[in-house]
Amino acid sequence: MEAFTQYSGSVVSLREDNIDTDQIIPKNFLKQVDKKGFGIHLFDEWRYLADGSDNPDFPLNFPENKQATILVADENFGSGSSREHAAWALQDYGFKAVIAGSFSDIFYMNALKNGLLPIRIEKEIRDDISQLPAGTKIEIDLPAQKITTPNAEYSFAFDATWKDKLVNGLDDISITLQHEDAIRAYEQKMVQF
Repeated sequence: MEAFTQYSGSVVSLREDNIDTDQIIPKNFLKQVDKKGFGIHLFDEWRYLADGSDNPDFPLNFPENKQATILVADENFGSGSSREHAAWALQDYGFKAVIAGSFSDIFYMNALKNGLLPIRIEKEIRDDISQLPAGTKIEIDLPAQKITTPNAEYSFAFDATWKDKLVNGLDDISITLQHEDAIRAYEQKMVQF
């Protein structure tokens, strides 16, 4: 997993509560198990019109938001089914972080395990960030647990264990491989029995 330390990017806002995983990546696109190729279908039913063309009223389609890599939402982001594909679709589209008031527990864990940074922060701060002019860069500093905009700096809480994993780029496999010598020694010992 790629380490997440400091990141600078622009923001797009979808200020809705209860954006569920079926809205993030509809079930009819869950036919593959590779993590790539889902970004084109992100928010498919909102992003595209019935004829397949871009919905001009959807924020991700606004020209000024095309390069946004930080999504700002409201409460209970990622609710619904447990599909890991929701985190994959957000990342494949290009998002590095999602800032929301709260997250579904399963989505939150899926995001963390895939290196997508989910930040819980108060409504007033999300309001401030959402009101920045399109294209404005903000910085997320995970080690310092700070979001910096041109106007302000905000602190956010973050679990210390997950912070360590993300800052060091450690997923479950890489953590296991830190004990590779001990595993190999155990396997050799077991072969003798």
